[in-house]
Amino acid sequence: MTNALLSRAMSGTVGLPLLPLPDRVAELLSERGSPPRLAAHLRAVHDVAHQLVDRLKQGHPAVVFDREAVLFGAATHDVGKTVHVSELSGPGSAHEEAGRALLLDHGVSPELARFAATHASWAESRVGLEDLLVSLADKIWKNKRVAGLEDLVVAHLAEATGRPAWEEYIALDEILVGIGDGADERLAFQASFPIHG
Repeated sequence: MTNALLSRAMSGTVGLPLLPLPDRVAELLSERGSPPRLAAHLRAVHDVAHQLVDRLKQGHPAVVFDREAVLFGAATHDVGKTVHVSELSGPGSAHEEAGRALLLDHGVSPELARFAATHASWAESRVGLEDLLVSLADKIWKNKRVAGLEDLVVAHLAEATGRPAWEEYIALDEILVGIGDGADERLAFQASFPIHG
């Protein structure tokens, strides 16, 4: 039953038009015996990241970022919670470094494994736009707005486009409001899966 739930969480037909997790990520989660709720969370954030990067590219063609890195980062940002399962339902940051190490151990490049460690530390040091977009997807999937994070993304966009920050804020806000509108359905999707197999 657990394998069926995990498979459904990663790629099965659900009431939402969520994209499946990438095969490479699904294989890793299956191998690790991931809790179905974690897989559902990663799928929801990955889907939101798709929406976010596609809308950014459409409205900001001059902004350069690694789309595939953002999508992989969103799909794996919490993979360390396969090691620290208690952090699925409670606070904790041990999953961040554990996730990075786990990905490195599975042959993932440091450039991609870093998202597991940086997704929650976007304010601690200067990180790139890709890291900020993974962090943003991890917030907006549940319609959580974080002003400091959004300000950093706006600064990157304004620098790349040469437009005033207020214009970039308005454009980003429109994107985030549109994506945030589906939060209740995504939250219900995630909650429909158990934390423990």
